[in-house]
Amino acid sequence: MSKGGAGADSANTPLFQAQNAERYARQALIREYEALTGAQLIVMIDQIFVPGLTVLQELLIGLEPDRELHVVLATPGGDGEVAVRMIRAMQARCSRLMVIVPDMAKSAGTLMCLGADRILMAPFSDLGPVDPQFQVGPSLAGAKDIVAAVATAEERVSQQPNSYPLYSGLLADLNMLMLEQAKAAITRTEALIDEALQCRSEELGDDERRALVQSLRGPLVDELTQHAATVGPKLAARIGLPVEVADLAGPSWAIIWELWTRYFSMGCFPNGRRAIYEGRLASQTYDPRDG
Repeated sequence: MSKGGAGADSANTPLFQAQNAERYARQALIREYEALTGAQLIVMIDQIFVPGLTVLQELLIGLEPDRELHVVLATPGGDGEVAVRMIRAMQARCSRLMVIVPDMAKSAGTLMCLGADRILMAPFSDLGPVDPQFQVGPSLAGAKDIVAAVATAEERVSQQPNSYPLYSGLLADLNMLMLEQAKAAITRTEALIDEALQCRSEELGDDERRALVQSLRGPLVDELTQHAATVGPKLAARIGLPVEVADLAGPSWAIIWELWTRYFSMGCFPNGRRAIYEGRLASQTYDPRDG
């Protein structure tokens, strides 16, 4: 893991400045965005698990609580409980929170969006089912996919007992504890949606919030049976999320897109080989496969 400051400092050696030039360029873009919009900007590109909480706190240090916070979020998902903790931490450090989705914010990422006051999406941006994910071998797997895979295997083995070695091998990275955790996570999904909505700075009344939870449960939980299902900006707005469609020709989106292309070229993208947390003062990057 590495950390950089806000920009090139005269006390730094030429080699140090050269080694960190790209980081300084990204942080200059972040400051340019802040000057243009008046909001504070941080970037989070990572799977959503416990280690990210500490790294995220680094970005929140020094934020002004009476200003808006904009968060560039790109994630394949992760732990819904952690997502709610992250959104609480962000909302506690700002007057209003906007999540910007330049690519996708799936699963627990969508849950984080539910706790934002605004969600900025491009026409190609993507949310998805609120389906908790688990680390299965080198990859992430949705809770619904885990439960469905085990159920399918049990059914086929019961019909053809000699197929047991095949399915045993295919599901070698799963165990009973993980299966039970996946079932419990699915059961808790509705409560997590409710908790995320309670994080918004503009509080919903109890009746309004409960009604929204129920209206979101269908399109984000029950009806989307595959983790890869897409929820674009039009559908997200139709089901009651506070979505704004980005002006792709506008100056603020031009900065966001330039930032995104720089992260993309580094290998920082959903399911990418590098995770990054960055703001005008702090910069942390690491390989999420290192745990």
